[in-house]
Amino acid sequence: MAESDGKRQKARGRGSGAGRLIGGGGLERIVEGMRTVRIARLAIVAALAGAGVLGAAAPARADITAFLGLTSTTSTRQARGVAVGFGVLVIGFEFEYSNIVEDAGEGAPGLHTGSANVLLQTPTAIGGMQLYLTAGAGGYRERLGEISGTNVTTNVGGGAKIGLLGPLRLRLDYRLLTLHGDPLHDRYHRFYAGANIGF
Repeated sequence: MAESDGKRQKARGRGSGAGRLIGGGGLERIVEGMRTVRIARLAIVAALAGAGVLGAAAPARADITAFLGLTSTTSTRQARGVAVGFGVLVIGFEFEYSNIVEDAGEGAPGLHTGSANVLLQTPTAIGGMQLYLTAGAGGYRERLGEISGTNVTTNVGGGAKIGLLGPLRLRLDYRLLTLHGDPLHDRYHRFYAGANIGF
């Protein structure tokens, strides 16, 4: 009988301890934690919604560039081409075709490239100038007389689009082209100036 009374007292003691824990702020801490999680979720949803609205509100801008330039690889000779691109805020995408002319007398091969590039750019012009960095990949055909080769090319570079009049801008661009496979020259340095028109 005394033993069962002792068990009842221990059970009551455990119950009163649990009551003290809840009464001492345990329940409030649990509720507060649930509120914090709820607020964090709402903040994440709001941030994602805001980013979606911002992206939808910022229209994609397209442009086209016709360019003339130079390469200093082996000998200084002309490069020319065209690029078509579009961008939203700080990200742009571009497709480019370029031709570096052959100079057989100097042993300098001609180079045709086609590439798809990604641009990281300032979202607006700073002092009338939009700056960008770019990287991309594509294919090439290198040719010197009867010798020719085709493979993959990658490129990195950067430049600026400088406002002139209305949608017309001057574009200055530098690229380091890397040819893969077994080319006559692994790397080409190319600089160009081009007329860029936004639409």
